[in-house]
Amino acid sequence: MTDVFDPAQFSPARFTALGRLTSLALSPDGSRLIAVRQEPDAKGARYVPALWQIDPDGQREPTRLTWSEKGENQPAFRPDGSLLFVSGRPDSDGEDDEPALWELPTFGEARVVARAPGGVSSPLVARESGTVLLRGSRLAGVTDTEADREARRDRADRKLNHILHDGYPIRFWDHELGDAWPCLFALDESVAPSGPAVGGESDGDGGRDSDGLRALAGGARKELVEAGVSLSADGRLAAVTWRVRIRGAQRDRQLALIDVDSGAVRTLAADEGYLYSAPTISPDGRLVASVKESIGDFDTPMTYALVVHEVDSAAAPVEVPVGDVYPAELAWSGDGSTLVVSGDLHGRGAVLAVTVDGWKVRTLADDAAYLSVCVDRTGETVYALRTTIDRPPHPVRLRGDGTPVELPAPDAAPALPGTLTDVTAVAPDGQTVRGWLCVPHGVSAESAAPVQVWIHGGPFASTNSWSWRWCPWTAVARGYAVLMPDPALSTGYGPQWLARAWPHRAGLVWSDIEALLDDVLKRPELDADRTACLGGSFGGYMTNWVAGHTDRFGAIVTHAGLWALDQQHTTTDAADWKSGLFGTPAEHPDWYAENSPNNFVDSIRTPMLVVHGNRDYRVPVSEALRLWWDLVSRFDGEPDELPHRFLQFTDENHWILSPGNAQIWYETVLDFVDRHVRG
Repeated sequence: MTDVFDPAQFSPARFTALGRLTSLALSPDGSRLIAVRQEPDAKGARYVPALWQIDPDGQREPTRLTWSEKGENQPAFRPDGSLLFVSGRPDSDGEDDEPALWELPTFGEARVVARAPGGVSSPLVARESGTVLLRGSRLAGVTDTEADREARRDRADRKLNHILHDGYPIRFWDHELGDAWPCLFALDESVAPSGPAVGGESDGDGGRDSDGLRALAGGARKELVEAGVSLSADGRLAAVTWRVRIRGAQRDRQLALIDVDSGAVRTLAADEGYLYSAPTISPDGRLVASVKESIGDFDTPMTYALVVHEVDSAAAPVEVPVGDVYPAELAWSGDGSTLVVSGDLHGRGAVLAVTVDGWKVRTLADDAAYLSVCVDRTGETVYALRTTIDRPPHPVRLRGDGTPVELPAPDAAPALPGTLTDVTAVAPDGQTVRGWLCVPHGVSAESAAPVQVWIHGGPFASTNSWSWRWCPWTAVARGYAVLMPDPALSTGYGPQWLARAWPHRAGLVWSDIEALLDDVLKRPELDADRTACLGGSFGGYMTNWVAGHTDRFGAIVTHAGLWALDQQHTTTDAADWKSGLFGTPAEHPDWYAENSPNNFVDSIRTPMLVVHGNRDYRVPVSEALRLWWDLVSRFDGEPDELPHRFLQFTDENHWILSPGNAQIWYETVLDFVDRHVRG
């Protein structure tokens, strides 16, 4: 970390231009560690990824491996040490229409390995056999690559954009579902990309085609939407999540196994009312670990568990005790003796090592959030991106005692404009609520800092790591203290913390937040008379609800927030989940009356900044449009004196992702709060 704080480094323009690490990949022999680093392109229009080599031993400085205008992402190693990655950069023939699979050998130049209409992504390589699986898509009803290419060309030439839906879901986050069905391909490298088979003709019966891509799970339509996929070391068996439609427009997410040779699918686990995620198959193909969550209903809180199924046994799965850890990432050691688990824990995070022999659990680390976890062959060494509220993700090595050894990274961590403190308070129901408080350098009772309260999204999430989209240090650099609570429904505090405010009771969540806020405002260096409240997604919903229940804040910023629950619950891309959990206003009139922010619009006295992206399907822009109309139409002053503002991004989704738009976001949010809190 640099020693001297540079205020300009946290200006919106400088901050959004900083490079950032997003993922890691470890070679099978543990000798090479590859990081993906993003930085803005020359125009500031998009973040471009590139591959960097990190020394696992920490002795050498990182080395950049790839350069291109389109960027390189999703690295995966072959058994021989060559590196696969995905890029849309042009090949020797100048083709660069869609992301393709490339190979960078240990010595030599990169070459294209596979192409497909619509692009390919997420290469998985079998540790021993080298079998390669890829994600892709095919237009509905198309069975081979060439027909898919022709159908896409026809749609483009005729400007066709229709989708004939036959069920639910129809959208996901920011894209439509239905025109192209997700596929899982096995790569046949005896066929050249976009060329004939080497030494023979291609099949025309669903086998290999002219691009060497063989679709697995023939007949799958939307079952593989956003599927988790894992591959055994011999490349013969894949474990996947499998979406199944059920009555009432609902769906389950099951565990399934795919035989890579035949493409046949069989169900491993199917429990009504449960969702499986993060399937991770052991190297020998004998065990599948996953996270199992109950969906819950209006009266029954959701639950979660780490479970391990035996592939060839009807025995009940093993449920591995993880305490309060909310598991997110799972990874097997190369020899299959150890399962490594990372997830949220008590406002930080944890890495657990689970031995298959006796399913014993020990904690490797619980001091930070650990992302993109990679495990060596024996399970003795873990590599990950370690991150905290006051440190961006950076590569570390964890050995048996859990001490993180920092590895040289492409970017030095920025010096911070303030200090970070872990804070707690007692909520009205007697529970202890915790959070993080960032305070600018140099504040005192004589020069107290105004305060911003930031409410995280989810709600099943935790403010426990660095955020590039919502970075509190940008506000601290402007002189604000920032409070980030983990109220009821936050993860990493055990199932009981989810149950406290079930089902999403805004009043109880707010009582947690307000208890923590009231407690920190007793500090003389904080100005209790100059405060603002900000939040995104579920946090945006909470800020909308708070706006109608208190006028204690000088400004409120609501990003992608729910406003009218009867409307949002039927127009979101997850309407099946919403309807199953919350029911209809006719079924639960009291809950909707108490928890839908639009019911309290006439009580709003605080200036609000509404922020929304047009391509947000999780919280559709109709929420912001209705909120904006309710605010503007009820304002009884002169039109030019309207205190509210609406920042609309026409090409962004639930998140603001481009560097230029992120800069505008930070500038507008901070300026709006400045105007109404600091005058």
